[in-house]
Order: sequence, then structure tokens, then C-alpha cells
Amino acid sequence: MNARLAWPVGVVALIALPFVYRDPYHLHILILILIWSFAYTSWSMMGRFGLVSLGHGGFMGVGAYVTALLWNHLGVSPWIGIPIALVCAGTLALVVAYPCFRFRITGHYFALVTLALSGIVLQVITATRDWTGGSLGYTPERTKGNNIVALQFDDKTVWYLIALAVWLCGLLIWHWVDRSMSRYAMEAISEDEDAAAAAGVNVTFEKLRITVISALMTALAGALYCQYQMFISPDTVSGIAVSLQMVFAVVVGGIYVALGPTVGAIITLLLAEFLRIFFGTKAVGWDNLVYGVLLVLFIIFLPKGILGSLLERVRRRPPPAAMPQSQAAPLGRAP
Repeated sequence: MNARLAWPVGVVALIALPFVYRDPYHLHILILILIWSFAYTSWSMMGRFGLVSLGHGGFMGVGAYVTALLWNHLGVSPWIGIPIALVCAGTLALVVAYPCFRFRITGHYFALVTLALSGIVLQVITATRDWTGGSLGYTPERTKGNNIVALQFDDKTVWYLIALAVWLCGLLIWHWVDRSMSRYAMEAISEDEDAAAAAGVNVTFEKLRITVISALMTALAGALYCQYQMFISPDTVSGIAVSLQMVFAVVVGGIYVALGPTVGAIITLLLAEFLRIFFGTKAVGWDNLVYGVLLVLFIIFLPKGILGSLLERVRRRPPPAAMPQSQAAPLGRAP
């Protein structure tokens, strides 16, 4: 089956899945995988071009908390609150990224700036505990049954289809960037900013554009995670730990492959569930320890990730040898 046919068949199978197999727990895991895959894809939009951000936990926290606070305190529907949260995350990305790109703050210095951003958002959420619940977490006000206005649904099938649609949109955005001129511009910038600028590339604009797109996608993932889980805390949607989790998942899955972040999401979530089920409270924090160890190992021995390395091996596989002419000739005829 070629790739053009595999994608439609795969999408149809994913859409039909919740109508054929309705186990609540497994659907719950699939929904989380799809939402986090979208978040990880947003990080890979920057990471694949050398923009290593450790502040995406901050963007995700803004998306989740702004949406929930507007609903609880002002009665603003998430359908309006989510776009407002995206504007807030995009503005925050511009405020932080523009000075960095304008004054050529790159490499590990840029990573440190974004790391500080993630920590600041975490501290703001914790400090404003009267509004956000602080470290104890925050719960959006529930409505009875399904409520489209509040974006709250009891049926996991609905949430699965929403998460699937968002995940597919993330892949489309990834492919749009991959096949646009921005890709070549960003690749040139990642190699040599001065040479790219001399060739006519607007370095600051291109880097800002990919950063804002990534921040908006991450904030959307945070808002959807909040609406689905109906509970958020600084540790689950914000902070340095969430940012590092994104880096780990993308590196493990494959940073240069569209489905790499999805593979990373499957590995991270299944690992976390395994530790929770088999070790319970004794394994609290172990997932971060395992992530750190695996991240070091993958960077050293498998830098292209699991999916990226597999695809590279398939491409390097030599084609099957041609059949000798003597064997290919019809019977009774000389070759």
C-alpha cells in the first residue's frame, strides 16, 4: 500500500475506532495521546530548525489557565476564551522572542531565556493562588451533561473526535511549513544567519513567525487538555517539567518526521501509565527520571529518534537485485 492510499485509510480507521471499540479507559489514553501529540508537534515546529525552546510549558499554561479563568470568573465560553488565550500566548511569544531575535540571542542563551519564561509563568500561577488555586490545582465549573457552549462532554467519543481533528490539523500545519519557502529560509538561518540575511531572508520575521505558530498551537493544546481533564495544576500544564517532557518526546520519536512527536507521545504516556499502575505512589517522579536518562541515551546513540532512524534505514536499504536475464527469458528461447 503506497503512502497516498495509507493516509486516507488510516484516517478513516481512526475515525471509526471509537464506534467499534468503546472501552472508556483506552479511549481516555488515546485522547491524551492525541492532545499531547499536538503539543509535541508544536514544539518540533521550532526544534527542527535549531530553535530549542524550554518555555513551551509557559505557553501551555497560559492556554489552559486563561480559558478556565475566563469561564469561572466572567462566564466567557471556551469558544471565546480559547481565542483570547491564544492571543495572550502569541503576545507573550512576541514579547519574549522579538528582543532575542532582534539582538541575535541564539543557541543556549535563547534556551535559557525561554527556560526563565516557563519558570515565570509557573511562579505567577502559584503566587496568584486566590484566583488560580496555586499548587493545589484549578477546576473549571462543570455543567450537567453535554454542554456545547461550555465545551464539556461526558461522552469520550466526542472528545476523541475533537482531539483527532486537532491532531490532524497539527500534522497539516507541519506539512504546510515543511513544503513552504519558510522551511528553506529557516534551514538557511539555522546554518548561518548572516549568510541567510545576505541572501535576502528576513531573519527576524521568519523566526518570529515560526515561534508564534508554535506558541499558538501549544496554547491550544493546553486549553483542550483543561477542558477534557476538567482539572489543571501548575505541574501538569506548566513549568519546566512540562517543557522538558516535550523535548524528550520529540527527540525520542523523531524531530524531523511529522509523526515523530506522535511516537514520542505514545512512549511517554504509556511509560507514565505503566509506572502509575505497577508502582503506584512509590513511582512518583520516576517518569521524569526515566525521561532524563533516555533523553541522554537517544541524543548520543539515536539522535534522529525512533521513527526518523527507521525511515532512514528503509531509505538506505538497497533495491532488490534485478533478475538475471537468463532467468527472465521465456522457456525455450535463448536469452
